[in-house]
Amino acid sequence: MRTALGTGLSLTIAALAMTLPAVNGAAQVANGAAQVAATPSRGQIIIPDSSIVRPEDQGLRAHTNVKLFVPAATPQGRFVPAAGVGPQGGPPLLGFLFNTPASVACAYRLVEAAAGCNPNIVTANPRGGSNAIAVVDGYDTPSAASDLNNFISQFGLPAVNFHVIYASTGSCTPGGTAPPNSAGTGWDVETSLDIEWAHAMAPSANLYLVEANSGSLGDLLAAEAVASLCVQANGGGQVSNSWAFTEFSGETFVDSLFTAANVEYFAAAGDTPGVSYPAASPNVIGVGGTTFSFGGSLPEEVAVFQGELPWNDDYAGLGTGGGPSALESRPAYQNGIAAIVESSRGTPDLAALADPSTGVWIFSTSTCGGWCIAGGTSLATPVVAGIFNAGGLFASSSVAALATVYSEPYRALHLTEIDTGACGIADQYNPSYMERVTHLSWNWCTGWGTEHGRF
Repeated sequence: MRTALGTGLSLTIAALAMTLPAVNGAAQVANGAAQVAATPSRGQIIIPDSSIVRPEDQGLRAHTNVKLFVPAATPQGRFVPAAGVGPQGGPPLLGFLFNTPASVACAYRLVEAAAGCNPNIVTANPRGGSNAIAVVDGYDTPSAASDLNNFISQFGLPAVNFHVIYASTGSCTPGGTAPPNSAGTGWDVETSLDIEWAHAMAPSANLYLVEANSGSLGDLLAAEAVASLCVQANGGGQVSNSWAFTEFSGETFVDSLFTAANVEYFAAAGDTPGVSYPAASPNVIGVGGTTFSFGGSLPEEVAVFQGELPWNDDYAGLGTGGGPSALESRPAYQNGIAAIVESSRGTPDLAALADPSTGVWIFSTSTCGGWCIAGGTSLATPVVAGIFNAGGLFASSSVAALATVYSEPYRALHLTEIDTGACGIADQYNPSYMERVTHLSWNWCTGWGTEHGRF
């Protein structure tokens, strides 16, 4: 990520917060490699280079869906400091409502609810998971393993069985030539977010980071094939993809690449209105985004988790993607919502926390210089993949998994519906589509809602 402040490659988020000016609305950083969207009362959202969608990227270069959040200064002038302030198991800094593995696990019932799921208080982490989760990202992030271990140490998570695989080998075997370095591309912070939060939700699963040679369509799909091999070698599991393309001519010919036996594929629905690929593929579980609501005006230290709404930040011009695919036909598992999606594949299928202003802690050496706060559907995707893994929802394919998710008995037991709120999809569905679909519980913002555990 580059900014007008210099290269920005080792600039901490704390330094960014102290040097970036407050602006009204969205502001473009001078060289166009990063964007800043400001909500003065809350803070600033920083959009890394890899998350900026350009017209020339269609069908050629993926964008990620990670957003970083710099909170506004408190009255005492505090900003996010270096690591080590909070206790092990809790956040690096107390007094904010940015989420930890324990607070997200509490909200999604992977652990027994306690203390209002307040991230300043709860420390019980998930312990589940089996088989494997593979994360696919572009370029090589040399600090990925050490970033993950710093994350594990701070939050008291179980040790990880972690493997970095270069997709150029064509197999799930360590070795070969590393892809170009991800520093300065935005893929470095994406990688840290993905692996840390996949592990946070399912810490007992084997974790693979499969690094594509670039962010191009061909390189990412080659990495997808290798990730599938890694998951199959462990008896099945999930592949998490936080990157996306705008829909492109010929995408239906690519759909067959997401059909490896015993592999469930997840993809981000995007952080702006509209439909993204591969989330639009009928062979992929599309993941939208939510925002967490905590305790109204209560002080952060005692605030209580109240629930979720669709992520929709009008001020910053960001929010969960979703809508009808322009190219993909309605799959059989969506026949029950044909009145909504008509003849098109509708996205997303599920959702999870994505709003960066209620985001999560991550550790990223090259972008953040340590701890920072992240969100976007790049977060929601590994979280949902991890919950599937921890909950033991292993299916023969994504289609089989989706058939289960779309069945009424499963929804009644394992999903939390989100039937209030709005998001900005195609104009013909605004402004009242949320009210129009609540009787069926599925909507263009969050699909069927959020997956939860058994507590």
